[in-house]
Amino acid sequence: MQSVPFDEKETDQRRQTPDATNGSLSGRVALVTGASRRIGIGAAIARALAARRADVFITYYRPYDAKQPWNCTHGDVDDLLAALRRTGVRTGHLELDLSDPTAPAKLFDAVEKDLGTPHILVNNAAAGRLGGIDTLDAESLDEHFAVNVRAMALLCAEFVRRFTAGSGGRIINLTSGQSLGPMPGELAYIASKGAVEAFTLSLSHDVMRRGITVNAIDPGATDTGWMTEAQKAAWIAHAPGGRLGFPEDAARLAAFLASDEAQWITGQILHSRGGA
Repeated sequence: MQSVPFDEKETDQRRQTPDATNGSLSGRVALVTGASRRIGIGAAIARALAARRADVFITYYRPYDAKQPWNCTHGDVDDLLAALRRTGVRTGHLELDLSDPTAPAKLFDAVEKDLGTPHILVNNAAAGRLGGIDTLDAESLDEHFAVNVRAMALLCAEFVRRFTAGSGGRIINLTSGQSLGPMPGELAYIASKGAVEAFTLSLSHDVMRRGITVNAIDPGATDTGWMTEAQKAAWIAHAPGGRLGFPEDAARLAAFLASDEAQWITGQILHSRGGA
């Protein structure tokens, strides 16, 4: 059998990547949007990244939350920031409306001023409200696409243009299970999240050579306070794992994707749904 020649150059390239044995994000700056509620996915992701030693900048927009059944208080944001600081990392925060097309550039200016250029971008903020074909209109579509698609895309663009590290760049988008089956009564929302998945795949090809990976997480039905007890019971009755998803389930996956351990994973829609 002919031996395969030893490629010293290839080995050197492997050695140039950071140590991926412990998943540490020390020295990295993470930007997490939509982290206004202490029991939300955004807050859980922020905590998970801080636990791995990343400095974390969060965004929130309480006027939107105030219109939702779960609401949000100043205490939620303050408690999250305090929890992040207790881990010993640096933090930053900004309240802004991501439906404003000028918001992404303003946000990155603020992050760079407080913490430096981000290495990790988590697009968690989203607009969502129920609506089927009988109520679908331009206003509803614009409301969803302004945040879920336009803001997400412009945040990605700012991240890529400003990223200078050469490797270790991570973009993590949040999506839903619309590609796995119908989600009746959520037409504007699922249309916007379908666009997120399409954007994720194509962007990943554009930026891999720049040292940036791009993936999306579908967390499935997650208990973040938006479900009624009847909805919870219905989901659990059909859940293979016998429970709903927890925000921490999505957060663990996001922290992994942000790490050097995930440097060869890009362009993927990861359905972290407990088999549902």
